[in-house]
Amino acid sequence: MTAPAPLARTSAEPAPPARRGRRPDAVAALAGALLVAVAAVVGTAIQNAGGTLHVAWPPLLAAWFPHAGPGTPAAVAVAAGAVVHGPALAGRLSWRSLTLTVWGAATAWIWSLALVDGWQRGVANRLTNRNEYLSVIDRFAHIGPTLRGFDQHILIGHPHNWPAHVAGHPPGATLTFVWLDRIGLGGGGWAGTWCIMVGGSAAVAVLVALRALTSERTARRAAPFLVLAPAAVWIGTSADGYFAAVAAWAVALLALSATRAVRRPALVALSAGLLFGWALYLSYGLALFAVPAVAVLLLARSARPLAPALSGVALVALAFTLAGFDWWEAYGLLVERYYQGVGGDRPQSYWVWGNLACAVIITGLASVAGLRRAGAAVPGAARRWYGGRDDAADRLGILVLTVLLALLAADLSGMSKAETERIWIPFALWLLPAAALLPGADRRRWLTLQAVLALLVNHLLLTTW
Repeated sequence: MTAPAPLARTSAEPAPPARRGRRPDAVAALAGALLVAVAAVVGTAIQNAGGTLHVAWPPLLAAWFPHAGPGTPAAVAVAAGAVVHGPALAGRLSWRSLTLTVWGAATAWIWSLALVDGWQRGVANRLTNRNEYLSVIDRFAHIGPTLRGFDQHILIGHPHNWPAHVAGHPPGATLTFVWLDRIGLGGGGWAGTWCIMVGGSAAVAVLVALRALTSERTARRAAPFLVLAPAAVWIGTSADGYFAAVAAWAVALLALSATRAVRRPALVALSAGLLFGWALYLSYGLALFAVPAVAVLLLARSARPLAPALSGVALVALAFTLAGFDWWEAYGLLVERYYQGVGGDRPQSYWVWGNLACAVIITGLASVAGLRRAGAAVPGAARRWYGGRDDAADRLGILVLTVLLALLAADLSGMSKAETERIWIPFALWLLPAAALLPGADRRRWLTLQAVLALLVNHLLLTTW
């Protein structure tokens, strides 16, 4: 068994010039905040003029509604604890204890933010409205025939067409809640609990992948930022947190296999492929995770996991295909359905950059500053990687920028106009570790900004998701 690659230089060694400089960090964060402000002002003007954005508080699908709730004290307590004690605990705990603590703290953060809106509004009713998955549970009484006829109900003009979220995703998303219902965990409360508990584990998956691909020290530096993710506002209120966790664990298992950090790498690679395959049948957009998957293999300098991983993907695809669901045909129909609805009305000229403002909100200003450092270091990192002299910071920068590339591809596709505060959660979680590139002395300040952003959004706005 080969251990994950260690960090190449000690803490006493200076960072390359591209990674130094607090003023550029502050400028990058200010630019991110300015982008959000401009998106809000311009978006409000466009919405008031013609209503074509179809969101009440651009760039978010939300409404202005200052409020507090039963989750408020807990959210403030979790945030304060993570800011004050998070960095020290991340450096001191054993690895196993750290992973459990990250899961517990991330889940507590998600729960507390969701409960700011109360149990019914914040958790139990989120997945039960007419556009959500639970509204069609009764139509899956016979799963086989439903899958075979699934694509016949995607277009709006067809009788009994699927509601927006069911039509907008492959059937794996709805099947998850059908199966929960079958085992006695039906209703919005159990569905919300499932998404929160599984979604909270995504932080651990990213942590595991970072340790395998970069170094344990880098993973520990990123841990508090993974806990206080601003995206937690939406992880607890939509199924996309669950989707994000599946994709994150697929990448993590692939990283463990590629770096030979497990006893049976081929079996782990197969498991990664099965999760990648399942992710494809949860959300069409998760096909873009092929980009970070390739980055994992390049960073690990190994193609050995490729065959078993692709076999896992093929097994899932074969199962759905034999059951009668054609992924490609359904996706083609979804594109048509997308432009039948508000997607055809929303202007890409605004959302192509308005979406990026949403990305700033769900990743936070610390991630923006960290991405600035990663981007500035690209030329040197690429040369060092090519020469086999790359270090943990290089590999972290390459990983987060690769995920950013996948996110930009989603943006340019025109299939992500608005609502990306939840749709892009799977990508956002992999941008959070960029904050590990920031100076250790500034870590608590950046963590405070992350926490304050999430608390303000959750208490000043009533989010739809």
